[in-house]
Amino acid sequence: MTDAPAPELEQEPAAAAALFGDRIELARSFTGELARRGEELGLIGPLEPSRLWTRHILNSALVAPLLEAGGRVADVGSGAGLPGLVLAIARPDVSFTLIEPMERRCDWLTSESERLGLDDVTVVRGRAEDVADEIVVDQVTARAVSALSKLIPLTVPLVRSGGQLVLMKGARVDEEVEKARKVILRKRLTDVEVLELGDGVVEETTRVFRATVD
Repeated sequence: MTDAPAPELEQEPAAAAALFGDRIELARSFTGELARRGEELGLIGPLEPSRLWTRHILNSALVAPLLEAGGRVADVGSGAGLPGLVLAIARPDVSFTLIEPMERRCDWLTSESERLGLDDVTVVRGRAEDVADEIVVDQVTARAVSALSKLIPLTVPLVRSGGQLVLMKGARVDEEVEKARKVILRKRLTDVEVLELGDGVVEETTRVFRATVD
């Protein structure tokens, strides 16, 4: 019995060039490297290369316009660099701190940020709750980390007063918001909203929970 061939990298969608602009070559390089080494390093599953652009890269890049120019952003649970490295590619005017507890993933994040020349990226090994005393940023991102009721208490301590949570969520985000109502009140979040990004641009839109930290 022979092993099934590895899935080929998904063809680059037309929307990619528009989302990344003059940074598209960096996005292509990162996507290609993630497709080539991602499964081996335990960063992505075996089926992901065939949907890497649409499901992961563009999904992350859609968040880029929500980031403040010249701001400091922490990405919690960066893993393969989704959305942290993708956003660093799309927004070279923003400084990123990628927070990741697993050493192997930190090595990947560091090597890729260096290979791609992303000078405003710092990789911190640890959990959000362990580094909250050391890091204060304008905005926090996270993708596929945990439910909002658990994620909000982890991310709020990283954000300055007046800063924002910009948390990527799935199709059931409204349910998560309802279940997190008490946490939202307790953490005194304001301007709470759910955004749907990329409608008419990509096949799979991106949902974002955004809120201001008091």
